[in-house]
Amino acid sequence: MLDFRPVGYVIGLLVAILGGTMLLPLFADLIEGRGEWHVFLESAVVTVLTGGLIALSCANGVREGLTIQQTFLLTTGVWVALPMFGAIPFMLGETELRFVDAMFEAMSGLTTTGSTVISGLDNLPRGLLLWRGLLQWLGGIGIIVVAMVFLPELRVGGMQIFRSEGFDTFGKILPRAQAISGQISMIYLGLTVACGMTYLGMGMLPFDAIVHAMTTIATGGFSNYDASFGTFSGPAEYAASFFMILAALPFVRYVQLINGQSQPLFKDSQIHVFLMVIAALVALTVAILTNVFPHDWEQALREALFNIVSITSGTGYASVDYMQWGGFLVMLFFFIGLIGGCAGSTACSIKIFRYQLLFSSVWVQIQRIRSPNGVFVPRFQGRRVDNEVLSSVMSFFVFFIVTIGVVAVGLALTGLDMITSVSGAATAVANVGPGLGSEIGPAGNFAGLNDTAKWMLTVAMLIGRLELMAVYAILTVQFWRA
Repeated sequence: MLDFRPVGYVIGLLVAILGGTMLLPLFADLIEGRGEWHVFLESAVVTVLTGGLIALSCANGVREGLTIQQTFLLTTGVWVALPMFGAIPFMLGETELRFVDAMFEAMSGLTTTGSTVISGLDNLPRGLLLWRGLLQWLGGIGIIVVAMVFLPELRVGGMQIFRSEGFDTFGKILPRAQAISGQISMIYLGLTVACGMTYLGMGMLPFDAIVHAMTTIATGGFSNYDASFGTFSGPAEYAASFFMILAALPFVRYVQLINGQSQPLFKDSQIHVFLMVIAALVALTVAILTNVFPHDWEQALREALFNIVSITSGTGYASVDYMQWGGFLVMLFFFIGLIGGCAGSTACSIKIFRYQLLFSSVWVQIQRIRSPNGVFVPRFQGRRVDNEVLSSVMSFFVFFIVTIGVVAVGLALTGLDMITSVSGAATAVANVGPGLGSEIGPAGNFAGLNDTAKWMLTVAMLIGRLELMAVYAILTVQFWRA
């Protein structure tokens, strides 16, 4: 029989830690003096006590390793439990959100999606604004650990190809997570501090610099303003683009770099392809903006670079309403949201390495057709790719598209129009943030959607953030029989 205690113990600890982080927005509200500090005191007490009691009740079942079933449950359970408690301040605070809206906002934060149901961000208490930023910052570092430790072991979506780059030995998942998280946390914190200091130097207020640094490095996209990053139009867009790119690169390369191994960072084909894709998309967008719309080259370069990087990395900031850039660029922005950054980064969506494996496999098939007697094998970064990895990647592509289709049909059945349904499904599963159209596009938000649609999108964000299979596996009868 499946022992839930190790899973409950870890989830309880993480819930209690989440409650502890609520003290930071509590202090922010105390400093601001608007009398909202009690919201986070009450939320922290409920969260810490609940998490602590769960951990204590499961402590007698803790052991060093986890079974494959426990690992699947832990990976999914954490991303279900934390948003539930992360939603409490949104219900008790000035926003007074209903549970469906609070859960949507918290799930969007922790999965670093960046979609929001809150209007009037400019006038919210600082505690709530800081809490939104903290949710994304914690979710960003959490998904790096999941991508580097759990998904390779679970053989999800081809991630097993990266097992040799982490700390091997199956069954030692919790100790491995502890070993990896130390250096990752220092790098993540260092990038956040560097980003915040850069924003300060470019004229942002200290509070704005802190929150936007957290949501930039998390590639989350929550902003303190309804106008998103358009509030800081200018040189700050270049800085944000630079740090979003850094956050979308594999963090394992940074770990290797600080340990004296610089070559892997500069030889990683994922990084090369990602940067080339960004450069090509920016060049195309700049050409269109300067020739079709009244943009000078600097404005076109700045807006194209920022918004292309933001959507491709899944950050979801917007500095302009690119819905006004014409049909071709609107469709381009839809598709680039399905690209994503590198594996083992805070970026989301399909990821560059899967496209590399897909094209490598297609090219091998073409070669075999041309030369039936030849021996051709797909390769990734100079290494032969096993059929198991290719099968996993192909399955991921199929499930990704099917999931978007199912969610889009479900949204349409709730009465939403086609553009809102399709783009809403895609942005939720890909964890990008803004969709298309006047309602959920870069100039709108998700507040006006019906409750059923919000629940669908909330679940879709969870499924997409955990690379689909980690969630789907626990829904099968075979999983519970194993």
